[in-house]
Amino acid sequence: MNDSENKENEENNKSNESNNTPNENGTRVPLHERRRPMWHWQRLARSRPRLGVITAVVGAVVGALLGGAGVAWRAEAGPFADDRACWGAFSRDDVAALFDGKRDIESSEVPISTDRIGTEGPSGECRLTSPRGRRITVEAHRLDSGFGGAGDRWADEFLSARLTPLGDGLLGMASDTRAWLAVPDGCIGRPSRLDATGGPTVIDMETGWTVYDDEVDTEARDALARAVVKLVNHYMADKGCTSEIADPVRRMSGPPRFLDEKKDAMCDVKGVPLPAAYKHEAMGGTVVTRGEGPVRTCDRDVLFGHPQLRLMTIEDPRLAMLYDRLSRDGAKGRVSAGEQDGYGFVRDDMGLFQAECQTGQVTFLVRAENGDHPGDIRTILPRYVAAEADRIGCGPLRVTLPAAG
Repeated sequence: MNDSENKENEENNKSNESNNTPNENGTRVPLHERRRPMWHWQRLARSRPRLGVITAVVGAVVGALLGGAGVAWRAEAGPFADDRACWGAFSRDDVAALFDGKRDIESSEVPISTDRIGTEGPSGECRLTSPRGRRITVEAHRLDSGFGGAGDRWADEFLSARLTPLGDGLLGMASDTRAWLAVPDGCIGRPSRLDATGGPTVIDMETGWTVYDDEVDTEARDALARAVVKLVNHYMADKGCTSEIADPVRRMSGPPRFLDEKKDAMCDVKGVPLPAAYKHEAMGGTVVTRGEGPVRTCDRDVLFGHPQLRLMTIEDPRLAMLYDRLSRDGAKGRVSAGEQDGYGFVRDDMGLFQAECQTGQVTFLVRAENGDHPGDIRTILPRYVAAEADRIGCGPLRVTLPAAG
């Protein structure tokens, strides 16, 4: 060994001695450990008591985090939500089917509840939100006679001609932006007869503005139809019902019809003339509900989601009650068709007749966006009521209008 190697070894030995300086207990502490504070995890873990401290601290932190996640789970909102959404009705796969396969969807909801005396029926809301801006809103509520009328949002959107009846006697409809279904009477039961405004409990879904494109996206429509049936089935099961509604898609009709009207068949109803004013002022097409169901709607010249003229027949009495209050109190121009046949009114922007048919109440509605052509409303209403009553087997109905003025 040469002199340079000896000198290097001596320096290393001195360094090692200095790096193992004894502490107050006479124990040599390595330099790398002397530089650590007393709370460093490696120092604490050298003894069982210290390890216990680590376990307790970590447990407290993890517990706090899990506790926060538990609160989010109970609220059923945000990324920590349960695997099922909308009151437990939807699995992650169900939600993904509504958002083109995307799974990063957040849900928030208000549980379905009923007021203390049960006069307003159940109500609740669920929202599914995509980070890309899409949103689906689900509501559970009971319809009443306040949901109908001249400017009501629910009747305007969920009874529009773009929706197709679910079929098989179900009180419900669907399009590529809207779907709704009433809970069947069998298990839940109808509202009390003492409640004059009571209607069916419905669950509806909406994805944004009402769209009047020439074509309906049938794939999106079918997804909404299946989803609303799942919601109602889950609601019924939660109430102890044993029946279940089957997948409605296979029995639904095709998309609504956009048609070219004939002069003597407005909205494809023979015997109803097409008024000259509406023919010349038309800004859009005419769309008519396709398929047999609770509602047949014809919407003409839709502008910003509102038809300039709507002709609608509601055959199901559970839904016709939407217009019962309006038909009695809507205007002073009373319409009659015999002592026991029904009641209604006519005014500048609307004509309405609530018929008493063999199956119950039926609503016949003619509604304009404005009152610019009152004479046309008076011409259309009696002919529309007569033709539609014959079509559904409620005729003959010949309504008498009051004198104009």
